[in-house]
Amino acid sequence: MLEKKTGSSHHDSGRQAIDLISIRQALLVAEHLSFRQAASALGVRQSAVSRRVRLLEDMLGVSLFERYHAGVRVTAAGAQFLEQARRALYQLDYAIKTAGAAGRGANGRLSIGIFSSIAAGFMRELMRAYFGDHPDVTIRIVEGAASEHIALIRKRRLDVAFVRGLPVVPDCEVAQLWTERVFVALPHGHALCAKDEIGWELLRNEKFILRQTEPGPQIQDYLIARLADLGYYPSVQRFDVGRDTLMHLVALGLGVSFASESATAASFPEVVFRPIAGDAELLPFGALWSPSNDNPAFRRFLSLARILAAKWSGPS
Repeated sequence: MLEKKTGSSHHDSGRQAIDLISIRQALLVAEHLSFRQAASALGVRQSAVSRRVRLLEDMLGVSLFERYHAGVRVTAAGAQFLEQARRALYQLDYAIKTAGAAGRGANGRLSIGIFSSIAAGFMRELMRAYFGDHPDVTIRIVEGAASEHIALIRKRRLDVAFVRGLPVVPDCEVAQLWTERVFVALPHGHALCAKDEIGWELLRNEKFILRQTEPGPQIQDYLIARLADLGYYPSVQRFDVGRDTLMHLVALGLGVSFASESATAASFPEVVFRPIAGDAELLPFGALWSPSNDNPAFRRFLSLARILAAKWSGPS
């Protein structure tokens, strides 16, 4: 509601309210230069439009129109007021529309933390579906370690992070969304490249190279646990490099490594991927977020992730 301050009198307390309907009707009269045509366009009586506009003029203390038997002419004061009112109503309408869109998650901002390749699999399909349905949402994607993402979520600088496993993090919620098979990364020409699947016993004499940072330590623990069950202790060397560089070191023959199923969609020269045998070799992946995050764009994203997870059958 627009309001105008007036001088105090015995009729009011110094403030009178100007309703938006009166302004919109005055704008329509100015457009048609006719009370009759404005009333016809609105589907109301001409007298009702005339009465509202007259009350508006009384509140403003100026005449908006000069009235003739054939129509009306906008006064100089009226032209100035109506132009400013038109702009104000446009801004108000825009604010209402954008507020509604933001509330529905149709626009706004969304910050996502990812851990690895989105070349294939659940993450790629989720991103494709969300971006397609919400083209007006500004997306920020941060690639990094889970520990870094968790810190950013607590600072409200990330809306959601995708992580391996289901970590227990105070003040955060986590939900498993999908699983992926574990693959061994081998240099081209390695004897195990001839296998369709590779059992753990065939890896007992291999030298393993992993990343110094996440998920290198977690993979090393996973590797030791699997081979220890068979009575072996693996040879492991960790490098302070990224995922891509690690794969190039595999290609150079420095050792074998591991990758999740979705990461194998990325091609690396002279690197061959083979799955670990056994249905038990599945890595869980999930989303982690702050339960106090009420960003509508994030809530729509999380809802879509849950729906996709319910029907997800694995990386394609």
